[in-house]
Amino acid sequence: MENTIVQYGLCIAILVALAVPLGGYIGKVMNGEKVFLTRLLSPVERLIYRTLKINKEEQMGWKKYAVSIGAFSLFSFVFLFLILLLQGVLPLNPQGVKGMSPDLAFNTAVSYVTNTNWQAYKGEVSMSYFSQMAGLTVQNFVSAAVGISVLFALIRGFVKVKSEGLGNFWADLTRILLYILIPLSILVSVLLVSQGVVQNLNRNETVELIEPVVTEDGDEITEATVPMGPAASQIAIKQLGTNGGGVFGTNSAFPLENPTALSNLIELISILLIPVSLCFTFGRNIRDKRQGVALFSAMLILLLLALSATFAAEQSGTPQLKAQESVNIEQTDGQAGGNMEGKEARFGIADSAMWATFTTAAANGSVNSMHDSYTPLGGAVPLLLMQIGEVVFGGAGSGLYGMIGFAIMTVFIAGLMVGRTPEYLGKKIEAHEMKMACIICLMTSVAILAGSGIAALVPAVEKSVNNTGAHALTEILYAFSSAGGNNGSSFAGLAANTVFLNLSLGIVMALVRFIPMMAILSVAGNMAKKKKTAVTTGTLSTCGPLFVGLLIFVILLIGALSFLPALSLGPIAEYFQMIG
Repeated sequence: MENTIVQYGLCIAILVALAVPLGGYIGKVMNGEKVFLTRLLSPVERLIYRTLKINKEEQMGWKKYAVSIGAFSLFSFVFLFLILLLQGVLPLNPQGVKGMSPDLAFNTAVSYVTNTNWQAYKGEVSMSYFSQMAGLTVQNFVSAAVGISVLFALIRGFVKVKSEGLGNFWADLTRILLYILIPLSILVSVLLVSQGVVQNLNRNETVELIEPVVTEDGDEITEATVPMGPAASQIAIKQLGTNGGGVFGTNSAFPLENPTALSNLIELISILLIPVSLCFTFGRNIRDKRQGVALFSAMLILLLLALSATFAAEQSGTPQLKAQESVNIEQTDGQAGGNMEGKEARFGIADSAMWATFTTAAANGSVNSMHDSYTPLGGAVPLLLMQIGEVVFGGAGSGLYGMIGFAIMTVFIAGLMVGRTPEYLGKKIEAHEMKMACIICLMTSVAILAGSGIAALVPAVEKSVNNTGAHALTEILYAFSSAGGNNGSSFAGLAANTVFLNLSLGIVMALVRFIPMMAILSVAGNMAKKKKTAVTTGTLSTCGPLFVGLLIFVILLIGALSFLPALSLGPIAEYFQMIG
């Protein structure tokens, strides 16, 4: 136990130590200030502006900013959809992979454009190298950049006074890609390749097994196919951009995607690096670092609570395991103990629980263990992290602006309690902001519960689940929570490649991505028009422990309680069946 606490503490300390300077760097980049890469990259940036006829000084209103995002995302969807449909006749396809069906191509294209990366396919057998590089990897970059750009539009809305402009979307997108995502991805790719992560354009290789495998029918298997491909370059941005789509079917549990303890640490820190950094960027760019620290503190407390609960549930195992005389589930120096089903022996309980918590907190979706094999309460924690709107750091940009939606809700509730007009960051919170905040905070809940409820009534979905009873409901609920949280991780117990699930999950992903995004831009536009209000003795401090506690309370009240009935029929019911 002590080793686990030290391991978790060191990982979070490394994360924060990297995030603080990165947060300052991101803030400078987005303000157009000089950074150490300016001399190298500014000529490229100017060339992009001249080629695409972008006026980087143009100040877009929130509606024009939103239309630009919508047009760009629609183009991205169509571009990726056509690649997936036609990949059988496109180049860089040494395995001869055929084009996807229209419904699967729709689901996958929506998934990557919305930064969800839900996968109803196995990457190594369903994707050509061209699709991986020109399709999926490109969307990993630009979908993350879109989320970050919206956050900065919101930041400018708080900073500006009686103004219309929120910046230029095309300039924001260029800077995020050029100065932040591409350099970080190159660095992480090199580190992953050094650890043995595959990066090539070779055909899959057939190798001799060291020891033959005997099947149930008595046949011997002496050879195995080892998938190749441009993995490291996609893995780097899938983690850094909180995307999560795996190059290989078993994702980050696969040895060629995550071969060593060091690669596991690099990928794990990459998952939360940009979302944590943006908290410090937020404080810097609104000129009050305490505000960023307050939001970071609320997120960190929720993360630590979730991590502790997941680890405790998995380390405790189940009564059924404890009852087996031949099984010892106690943690020792030689074994991880606990519930090891669905987990890699090389990662054990501690690393698996930390990854499951980080990836569902960060809207990332990559996995290094199978969540379907977790204990009922161990699986419920990642499920809940997605259901509260992925605001515990969350996606790149989207997690923080989602948390700010909850912050607006919190100051409104606090204002009602003391009889004052609520204010946040010097701007009054009025009817329009509250309507938009309700959309931001409740859209995830509505989409998940409506989608899950409808799916549970469809006979075809019942045939897609691997289990019955409470666990089957959890598998359906997890799939729609993953789509509704723009997360992308799978419970690994649902055969999702059906026409109904491909279409319904795709619709949920699109709604939950773009409706809150447009709502937050509307808030940003309205805030930019307002004047700053003076701080008085009656103003609620939004950077102290009291506000942090209130914010956590509101998140749990609105996010968690919305799903209590559904969780009671799923993982909570399964838990009582387990101990009964």
